[in-house]
Amino acid sequence: MASLWRAVMGESPPTADDYDGVEYWSNPERTGWLTKQGEYIKTWRRRWFVLKQGKLFWFKEAIVTRGSRPRGVVPVATCLTVKGAEDVLNKQFAFELSTRSDTMYFIADSEKEKEDWINSIGRSIVQHSRSVTANEIVDYDSNR
Repeated sequence: MASLWRAVMGESPPTADDYDGVEYWSNPERTGWLTKQGEYIKTWRRRWFVLKQGKLFWFKEAIVTRGSRPRGVVPVATCLTVKGAEDVLNKQFAFELSTRSDTMYFIADSEKEKEDWINSIGRSIVQHSRSVTANEIVDYDSNR
């Protein structure tokens, strides 16, 4: 987990261990160009994003193969919210992805692309969330 955090924070490039065996080059859930704000130097860079199996990867190029190495990866299970951010950034088609300690900003190419990314990432957050585990579920009816 620490290595994933370093990758998200830009402290070191992601390694194969960060991918948890996800074959990001094959049948992703969603792909497309987004403009992403840098972590430390707040410049905007256009990157190719791939969402697959609860991980959001980004690359410099749109052609992603087995030999491609992501520039970064975010495990969506660590994310709390994904929502529009035009009012925060004063930029059209902007949205944000937030964890407990950080917020990442993105800009899509259109309103439809923005909404599609928000919906896809939101679905992935719910599917991969560890907020409720089986042993934390309380069945109040079973005590009767």
